[in-house]
Parts: sequence; C-alpha cells; structure tokens
Amino acid sequence: MAYLGEDIKKLGFGLMRLPMDGNKIDIEQVKQMVDKFMEAGFTYFDTAWAYAGSEDAIRQALVERYPRESYQLATKNAAWIDCKTKEDAQKQFDTSLKQTGAGYFDFYLLHNLGEHRTKSFDDFDMWTFVQEKKAQGLIKHVGFSFHSTPEELEEILKAHPEMEFVQLQINYADWENPAVQSRACYETARKYQKPVIIMEPVKGGMLATPPDSVKEIFQKAEPNASCASWALRFAADLEGVITVLSGMSNMEQMEDNLACMKAFKGLSCEERSVLEAAGRALDAIPLIPCTTCNYCAKVCPNNIGISGTFTAMNLLTLYRNKAAALHQENWVVEGHGKKKASECIKCGKCEDACPQHIEIRKELEKAAAALM
Repeated sequence: MAYLGEDIKKLGFGLMRLPMDGNKIDIEQVKQMVDKFMEAGFTYFDTAWAYAGSEDAIRQALVERYPRESYQLATKNAAWIDCKTKEDAQKQFDTSLKQTGAGYFDFYLLHNLGEHRTKSFDDFDMWTFVQEKKAQGLIKHVGFSFHSTPEELEEILKAHPEMEFVQLQINYADWENPAVQSRACYETARKYQKPVIIMEPVKGGMLATPPDSVKEIFQKAEPNASCASWALRFAADLEGVITVLSGMSNMEQMEDNLACMKAFKGLSCEERSVLEAAGRALDAIPLIPCTTCNYCAKVCPNNIGISGTFTAMNLLTLYRNKAAALHQENWVVEGHGKKKASECIKCGKCEDACPQHIEIRKELEKAAAALM
C-alpha cells in the first residue's frame, strides 16, 4: 500500500520567513533559492493565505517557472482570521488559488487548529468544503496544522477521520516541553495512523544559534556540522514523517539545509545521544518559547512588537549582552513600525491567539523593565 508522501524527500521549503528587500519579499533571491532546492531533488513547498506576500512570491518563483507536476505545493486556510461568514472563510481558498496560480493544491490545510480557533472551522463547515474541493480535483490531500494539547488533537482526529495528515510543531527543544508537548502530539497522530508534516524543527531559528552550552555539545560531536542541521535531523528521523519544513530566509540557510538533508538516512545511536544531551542543556536555560509566528500581532489592538521584543529578551537571556538586545529591539520592533513593550495595554487578546501559550502580558512587563 502506498504511503502518503513516501516519494517526497524529507526537507520542505517553508515560505513563512522569505528573504526581504526593504519591506518587500526579495523575489529574485527566492527564485535562486527555489532553483537550488529543486536542483537538489527536493519538491515540497509550504505557504499560507495568512503569510503576507508568500503565495504571490511562490507563483513568481516556482509556479510560473516549473512544470506543475514537478513539485508539491501546500497552502492553508485560516478561517479564524477576519471571517464573519462561511463565504468569507471559503473565499480564502479562491484567493490562494488566484495568488499562487497553481491550478490545484497538492496539500491543503485547515490552519492552526486548537482551542477557540477550531470553532471557526466547525461553524463554517470547512470540513465539508475541503472535501468538496478535493472531489473537484482542486485539492489532492487534505489535513490540518495544529497547536494545542494531545487531548484536543485526539478529539479532532476522532471527529474527522477523513483528514489525511497532520502538521505539528516538533523539535528536540519542545519534545518534552509541557507547554508544547511535541512528543505526545506526535504519538497521538501516529496512534491514528496519520502521517506527520513537521513545522518549527529549528524553533523559529532559535535552534540554529543555541546557547554555548548546547553548541559545545554539537561541535564536540561533529565539528563541521551546523546546529540547525542537528535540529533538522532530529525531526527527519521520526517515523511516519512526510517532510520537515524549514523556513529558510537566505541562500546560506538553504545550502546548509540541503547539505545535511540531501543524503540523510537516519540518526545513529550516538547521534541520538548527542541530541538528548543537547536537549538537557537547553532545558536548563529559561527562555520565552516564541517562534515568531506573529499570530499575536494580528489581534493586538495597540500594535505592540511582541515577537520582536521576545527575540530581544531571549538574546539578553542567552548572551547577557544588553547592547545587542537593545539593538535587536530597535530593529525588529521600532524599525518595523511597532510599539515597545512598555505601551502594552494588557488586554490579553494576544494570549488567546498564542499557539505557544506564553503569558505575554507578564513577559512584556519584564521586557519593558529589562530593555530600558
């Protein structure tokens, strides 16, 4: 029996954090990255209606330049964002089809299920809608991405056995993290025999530049390998994985990812031990578990630079370099037209939207004091 995704190589190009030229996506650089990716034999691309400019960028960089049958394109429906009616939610599909110009989607996901967000898909009966689109040949495979508890994941899988795959946040830092429960969610998906697509294997880039205590473990084991390559290999080693999405932002990241994944056959026992040691070292350092998904930014009424502030705070925690942290805050918060943490009005809307369950108001208060 054919296994869903068995012909797809284990690295997927995540299009959430594309290279920028000022305030626009750098299409020419994206084209170069797409070419490098395809030349290496990788074919899976992941975008979303909610990733500003991403669907249009992949139309220009991929769809208009390669035969349609030579790649797999995935996109997502976020019915919980600005949708008041069923028609609003369904319209996202038509918008994605137009913006990508792809003709059909190989993988179509109901995006970021969990907690209150699932209700929107139920209310607008998006479950039936995507099956209708599949019957029309506009979708090949239907699944969903998920950020919540394994118990809730099981409820959804019981209610919707027609879902063909699940996209989960999995990395060695979150494997046993009680706030994310990567292992438990993965095991739940496998219990229901659902193939898994892995997102955030490098945890929003944080595992590409881990603390020195973690870096030393990796360098001792394999001096010439990047820290990001260890994170990717951890994810790709799991059974039942269709592909591992990496949100590559430049050619250097692309080349590093391709180098470690091109001939990947699985981890050795020694490599697994190294990753376990790295996980223990990381667990000893308290960080804000933000992955820069920026769902909080979509609901913040005061335009606070939440993820940028957390990036700066994690830099301060890891490296104790206040000047570097302040520079980072200036660039990713004020430099992008956002307000500082001190201007938070503590409404709490951000916490309802956060997939990582961060106590955002409390962390912003700490940041306002630390980054003065």
